[in-house]
Amino acid sequence: MDSKYIPTLTIAGSDSCGGAGIQADIKTMSALGCYACSVVTAVTAQDTLRVHQVMDVPVAMVVSQLHAVLNDISPVAIKTGMIGNAEIAAAVAVELETAPRVPLVVDPVMVATSGDPLMRAGTLYIVTGRLLPLATIVTPNIPEAEAMADMKIVSDDDVWTAAARILAFGCKAVLIKGGHAEGTTKTDRLLTADGTRHEYCSATINTPNTHGTGCTLSSAITAFLARGCRLDEAVGKAKEYLEKALDAGKEVAVGHGHGAVDHFFNPEKLIIKR
Repeated sequence: MDSKYIPTLTIAGSDSCGGAGIQADIKTMSALGCYACSVVTAVTAQDTLRVHQVMDVPVAMVVSQLHAVLNDISPVAIKTGMIGNAEIAAAVAVELETAPRVPLVVDPVMVATSGDPLMRAGTLYIVTGRLLPLATIVTPNIPEAEAMADMKIVSDDDVWTAAARILAFGCKAVLIKGGHAEGTTKTDRLLTADGTRHEYCSATINTPNTHGTGCTLSSAITAFLARGCRLDEAVGKAKEYLEKALDAGKEVAVGHGHGAVDHFFNPEKLIIKR
């Protein structure tokens, strides 16, 4: 019998403490039954308290990694995470523009959970102008959506307005995450290019271990798209996976700051068999 893995690709930065970035992406994709490949855009020295140092990978090396994976393994879904400078963003866009089109999840990582910046000036312009037109879905949190849409978000109506503005960059769908909102519930809102709206509500989980939640959610969406789910279904299943990972890891102590979720809590029942 000819057996095959379900290959996925994450293009993002490395997190030395293992809770976010490439490490969280690989854990998530693996937990959800995919074979995770990676292109490292930056190396960070960070712990659960803060980012101590960031070193961008040379553009030529980023491109070489992309060629190696795309030409040999042919991932069936791709996500981008931390892209720290405009040169890397432009190079990634060029490679993805000419690669076979597969679902692309763009997570516009701008700031770490600790509050340290991860995207330098000029990068967002390339991300919105070059990567978003290729994207199946873009997954900003509220501060990221405010930056992309050039507006403040203070109400539910503002969320939909911001999502529409981001759609104008050419992506097929926008998921604005509600994790930064106060209250007993968190609501993520999905707007697709045809105007369809979806809301995904969940109870707020009281935990300090929120490091890498955005990376985890976008990677889970990528994994479920790779497994053949519809976009709205992939988002719903990814959110369910993240909720369970947050709950399973809510009392686990890792480091002295924002710890990570439990990526391997046993997500088998969430997986759709191919």
